[in-house]
Amino acid sequence: MTETSSQPSSQPSPQDSVAGAGSEAGAGPGAGPGPGARPVWSRDFALFFVARAVARLGDTMLPVALAAGLLQHGYGAGAVGLAMASTAAAFAGLVVFGGVIADRFSTRKLMIGADLVRLGTQSLAAVLFYSGHVVLWEICVIGLANGVAGAVFQPGVASTVPRLAADIQGANGAIRIAESAAQLAGPAVAGVLVGFASPGGVFAAHAATYAVSALCLLLLRLPPLPPGSRPAAAAHGSGWGTFRADLVEGWREFRSRAWLWGVIAVWCLYMIAVWGPTVPLVATEVVQQHGPRAYGLINSALGAGTVVGGFLALRLRPRRMLRAGAVALFAFCCFPAAVGAGLGVEAMAAGAAVAGAGQAFWGVMWATSVQTQVPSDVLNRIHAYDVAGSLAMMPVGQALAGPAASALGAGHVLLVSAATSVVVPVVLLAVPAISGLVRADPPGPHIRRARPAKQ
Repeated sequence: MTETSSQPSSQPSPQDSVAGAGSEAGAGPGAGPGPGARPVWSRDFALFFVARAVARLGDTMLPVALAAGLLQHGYGAGAVGLAMASTAAAFAGLVVFGGVIADRFSTRKLMIGADLVRLGTQSLAAVLFYSGHVVLWEICVIGLANGVAGAVFQPGVASTVPRLAADIQGANGAIRIAESAAQLAGPAVAGVLVGFASPGGVFAAHAATYAVSALCLLLLRLPPLPPGSRPAAAAHGSGWGTFRADLVEGWREFRSRAWLWGVIAVWCLYMIAVWGPTVPLVATEVVQQHGPRAYGLINSALGAGTVVGGFLALRLRPRRMLRAGAVALFAFCCFPAAVGAGLGVEAMAAGAAVAGAGQAFWGVMWATSVQTQVPSDVLNRIHAYDVAGSLAMMPVGQALAGPAASALGAGHVLLVSAATSVVVPVVLLAVPAISGLVRADPPGPHIRRARPAKQ
């Protein structure tokens, strides 16, 4: 699912989260690389690759900083969940509008502006933690502002990848590996900074990652949009009526694809019962019982697993991508199960690594399916509906994590999350529109062509 790298953690992101559906000529879904198609690696793709990797590095440092910083100032698991939920709620509530804006204006400029806003907010958070003036509502307001900026940033990611590379799955796999490598290093660096400096140092480093991302995007040169693609805002009006019409058109396109809204519907359960509680409860449980360095190690193991999953997604080209991704998703249960069962740090790290591999493979299969099955002129809005639906229930899960842990115990809540994470891929595989979806992008010359399925 969408993994907002600009959004919450390691998220299937859920994610955490990448115009055109397969070519730069603006062809419809399923268009393959044309004669002038750009390879995956180029100067511009390398800049985008670095921007995503560095931003992800900062995002994976944030849960460590929030957990350690708020616990240090007398707050508990509920406060950590609320702080994380403030960002996720603003993001999920506004990203649909961000998708319309991204279809009407320059996505690159919008992404740069969003990075600069978050540079300012995280710098302010660093000052607050350095000064010792930490008030929960102020941290939540900062998180809210970050969520709004992320809602403007994220839709542009979906349409940027196909404009930079013809092999969309390869590009998504490469970006996933970069983000995973950053996730491998980020929590460990955050743990060191918290241990030897203070949480304020982590927030300062997080702010710096947005500065680097903005610089890379500033240097990026996107190819011009092809003739006949979506017109600029001035060409189709800027009033609420046209804005609303764009929203309705995006919703109509979203609703017409059963595989798309079917996955999102299942993902609501995943967010509220699996990912929402897992992020804050794993953070608080591990930090309280083993310290921030152990939490950094476990998240680094999660990152190492996602690197493996990204490499697998580069090599494997399944004909039914969502079916293959759903099978890989079974692996995620190992993470909350290991922490919920109170196993040792080594076992929790192993569970995180297995979970990361499955989650990363699913993420590439899902992102590539969306980018190759959806027409370029509505891709930003469809991606925004995808992200909003994917994350709509996550702040609910995060906000309920503290009360649920108080009533049942954090370990029991995590074990329920592990059980639910097995149910989700079972449901995905049981829906024919999802498991039977055939990939739309024909393989390029460097990709072995799959045998046609028997009818």
